[in-house]
Amino acid sequence: MITTDQIQIRDPFVLTDEANRCYYLYGSTDKDIWKGRATGFDAYRSKDLKVWEGPFPAFRPPAGFWSQTNYWAPEVHVYKGRYYMFATFKAEGVCRGTQILVADDPLGPFVPHSDGPVTPRDWECLDGTLYVDDAGQPWMVFCHEWVQVKDGTICAIPLADDLSRAAGEPVRLFAASEAPWVEQVQSPRHGAGYVTDGPFMYRTAGKLIMIWSSFRGGKYAQGIAVSESGSVMGPWRQVPQPLYESDGGHGMIFRTLDGRIMLALHTPNKTPYERAIFIELEEAEGELRVKQG
Repeated sequence: MITTDQIQIRDPFVLTDEANRCYYLYGSTDKDIWKGRATGFDAYRSKDLKVWEGPFPAFRPPAGFWSQTNYWAPEVHVYKGRYYMFATFKAEGVCRGTQILVADDPLGPFVPHSDGPVTPRDWECLDGTLYVDDAGQPWMVFCHEWVQVKDGTICAIPLADDLSRAAGEPVRLFAASEAPWVEQVQSPRHGAGYVTDGPFMYRTAGKLIMIWSSFRGGKYAQGIAVSESGSVMGPWRQVPQPLYESDGGHGMIFRTLDGRIMLALHTPNKTPYERAIFIELEEAEGELRVKQG
């Protein structure tokens, strides 16, 4: 058994299993996700979000797998009775992208489902997430990386009904610089730019919300955008102030077994000190804020 503050993890993603009254925790779990050969993704299981069983090897690359590095940001979604993992991968000379994996159990083993990345092959992309609209159409919402376009964007691409491939062209939703809270980053390798990271879709009683991450005051932060139309196509209005700005982000939202709305994110944004934290949220006028008191 291990406690939450003992688990080094970036990009935490929690799947609530109501039938078995437990939670599964996924994330970027290699000790150094930035360089070297990647191992895979581990998962953890808990009854209370405090003490966890694991790690369990949810994904290990099969022989001949195309990617050897940068295994990032796995999300696990239940879709038509199976478990689909959306995860980011990279290889030398190949653009980073999000591939879809599948399993029959939340602990895996997950195996490749799509033929390589679903994101455009000539785009540097990351952090794909699943969104199913009111008509039942599945979408991948993802980031077109600032390292390629300088002003990072968040895009959406329709998926085939079985999630095996893209079913159309990507659509640009917004750019990082459109959010008033976002500030430029400076990289020795890539220069100056605006970052988009970790989109996640959440529908309140009245609105479609996206949380996503960038930088403010030199620190990682978690922001909110609201679709004015209620559709993934937007237009997207940026909430002026971030939801969290204490050097943490790449969040997602889940409901606890007792029905509370919870934000999961990692903080601080520095390897190897990253840990998952859980912050209770509440709906206010159809939008989200940190619960007070």
